[in-house]
Amino acid sequence: MKSERQNRSQRRFGGLLLAVMLSGAVGATAAGATVAGATGDGASVDSVYARAASALLWSDAGRLTGQASELIAFLNDVEALGLRPADYGVEGITGTAAQLGPESDPSAWAAFDRMLTQAALRLLSDLHYGRVDARAAGFEIAQARGDLDVAAAVAALATVPRVADAVAAVEPQFYHYVLLKLALQRYRALAADPSLTVLPPLGRGRLELGDHYAGAPALRRLLIAERDLAADTDAASAGAANSTATPDATLLDAALIAGLVRFQARHGLEGDGALGAASYAALTVPEARRVRQIELTLERWRWLPKPATPPIIVNIPEFRLFAFDTTADLAQSILQIPVIVGETNPAKRTPVFMGALETVVFRPYWDVPHDIAVREMIPKINAQPDYLARNHLELVRGAGDHAQHVDASPDSVAALARGELRLRQLPGDDNSLGLIKFLFPNVHDVYMHSTPSRGLFMASRRAFSHGCIRVQEPAGLAEFVLRNAPGAWTRADVEAAMQSGKDDQRVELEQPIPVMILYGTVLATEAGPVQFFDDIYRHDRKLEALLDLDPVARTAAALRAPAL
Repeated sequence: MKSERQNRSQRRFGGLLLAVMLSGAVGATAAGATVAGATGDGASVDSVYARAASALLWSDAGRLTGQASELIAFLNDVEALGLRPADYGVEGITGTAAQLGPESDPSAWAAFDRMLTQAALRLLSDLHYGRVDARAAGFEIAQARGDLDVAAAVAALATVPRVADAVAAVEPQFYHYVLLKLALQRYRALAADPSLTVLPPLGRGRLELGDHYAGAPALRRLLIAERDLAADTDAASAGAANSTATPDATLLDAALIAGLVRFQARHGLEGDGALGAASYAALTVPEARRVRQIELTLERWRWLPKPATPPIIVNIPEFRLFAFDTTADLAQSILQIPVIVGETNPAKRTPVFMGALETVVFRPYWDVPHDIAVREMIPKINAQPDYLARNHLELVRGAGDHAQHVDASPDSVAALARGELRLRQLPGDDNSLGLIKFLFPNVHDVYMHSTPSRGLFMASRRAFSHGCIRVQEPAGLAEFVLRNAPGAWTRADVEAAMQSGKDDQRVELEQPIPVMILYGTVLATEAGPVQFFDDIYRHDRKLEALLDLDPVARTAAALRAPAL
């Protein structure tokens, strides 16, 4: 039975958490909230008690409140969210709670109360903003988020009817984030059996349908566990899975190959049904490593602001663009288009950042970046007299599309090398940007565009560009982007603008579209399959190293992160 003090507290603060979430109350910047949550400094803890106007939040008359018991149980299960219990002092909290009772000294209860408050601060901050400052991990966010007053949320947490529901309210409200949490549970269960991904060597470079492989029974077991192969396949397959004495136990039969194709599709591999080096490498990745990939991607979800308008998202390791029709992340309202991203060379990687799409350009010029001109083109210009004309390139002086043309000569090429002239490619079918360019101004001079090199989209691993993003279906994306623009652009209008003789035709958007260039190596789909992608830029490794630091060291890394 609650005391009168608790009843008053319930009446006063019961609706506070909901109000905080709905109003977007600002307490601290994202970096500030993360620091407070990570260090649990005295000022942050004090601010919670100031909000609650109470000396104790988690006990009454020498006993834990129901909320305290729920919170401790929740903290003991934070691995389900991809978090580490040790970061919240769970062992110490649980042990201390077991020792306290009605006869315990009030000072012991007060110390415990602050300990639990500190853990709650860190938990809510970590779940809402992430454990690592996004900028320290290479995600360029120009302005820190400040959409949750963490101290007020913790004060409210001590009075809510259900702690788990209140904690869930501060997590990212994305459907695919929820799906990924469910995937984490399943892959943790798979990781409990390390033998699952142990397969014998192939013996030769490539095995196909009808070949024999000593690891076929183990492969079948793995594909069933991964849900790429139904557990109730035909009798011969079931026998092969359960008995190595069966004559066909080592046969790569049709059912097994079909399961392998599904596995390949989920892992961004060529879906050829052949068991080669790339497929073998993916099949033998320990499930514990898949768990870690999911944890890292959950962390990245927590960095993202909820967009006010439908965004365009590019997931670099997936080589895919998502154009949202609404702010809800549901597949039925998302246009999905394959893309090509920057090479794995650090100098050519596509950066991870946010911008706003403002302009669509039809039949654009390509202004060749100075470093590309110097490194790749000037040697060819000097060696091949017809190189400029053959590739529809020209030297110009000054800025803008109406810059002065300069004839090619040793002196003008030298001026190009010094940065006194520009090199650009004329609009046309062979222009490196294709016939459409999508501009979202940024310091990297990265944008989305079409490409004449259509054959590159046939590859499953599409890291070929100098950093910009090449779009497989540029007309479809342009139609989507311009659907609400003045003139009510149709697909026919887009295609006509692409083929017209009007060069560098610019269409300005009345309402800029948020663009997020992101990096996630796991996607939990609405249909059920969980997709995994290679860590092509090794950003997972960098984030993992930051998360392996203790919370105080993470805070230091956040303070060192560059401000944009």
